[in-house]
Amino acid sequence: MQKEKFDRIVSFLLGALITFQLFLFLGYSLALFITITFVVVSLFLVLALDAFSINREKFYEIKKQTELLEKIYSKHTK
Repeated sequence: MQKEKFDRIVSFLLGALITFQLFLFLGYSLALFITITFVVVSLFLVLALDAFSINREKFYEIKKQTELLEKIYSKHTK
């Protein structure tokens, strides 16, 4: 699990480095600004996707629990 997190962090930092190098021809300060913007937007998107993923997992878990409760209820009402 720790290796997976490390790989994601390294990939993210490589993306930031590539963004910086890609825009370096426009000047150091502009490339730095674009890279910081890229990092902030990327972190926001990662957080949003993580929130969606958690909500989807929560939905499926609640759906399973509802099915189990319906089975229990139907057994006790017959």
